[in-house]
This record gives sequence, C-alpha cells and structure tokens, in this order.
Amino acid sequence: KLLYQLEKEEQMPDGMCIDAEGKLWVACIDGGRVIRIDPETGKRIQTVRLPTQRITSCCFGGKDYSEMYVTSAYDGLDETTLAKEPHAGEIFKITGLGVKGIPQNFYAA
Repeated sequence: KLLYQLEKEEQMPDGMCIDAEGKLWVACIDGGRVIRIDPETGKRIQTVRLPTQRITSCCFGGKDYSEMYVTSAYDGLDETTLAKEPHAGEIFKITGLGVKGIPQNFYAA
C-alpha cells in the first residue's frame, strides 16, 4: 500500500522517524525539508524547511525528546553549489515543533 506520494519539490525520501503521536517524519534529500505524514490519512501535515537542500535524516532527542535533529550532506557538491549552500553538511536542531519523539527500542543480543 502506498502511504504517501512525494510531490516534485519534495524530491526523494531518505531517513525517517516516528513521533509520539505515531506520525512519520521524512527527510527529503535534495528537497531541503523534513515532512510530517499522517500514516492513517496519507496526508502531509507539516513541513520544516532547512537552509540547505541535501537533507539526509532526522531523529528526536533532548531531555524529553522535544528536539529534532536533522542531518545534511555536502559530499559530491561542487564549489558553486557549496557557495550557495554554506550550511550543507551541518546538523540542525529544531525546537518548537509541538510534538515529541519516542525513545529508541533496545534489544538484548
């Protein structure tokens, strides 16, 4: 079953995580954003734009999992693109989303 059809400007999905409300967050590589999808309705319900295009992954963290950490890439970008996107390759902390993440599950070996 198709959960969500990415729009052209969202480009391609990369890293993902789930929040405490069961919603899916997707890093859109070459789309410069992280989107929040409701898996029950298949609708995008939130978009967080970032200052670089190559967004690679996202996860929740912080003391109460209310912060989102987002990674980006710079590998393979030419000098012209890097000059336009000086934040490529950085890690971003996003606060004020109004939603929290959940702790990771750890499994015994």
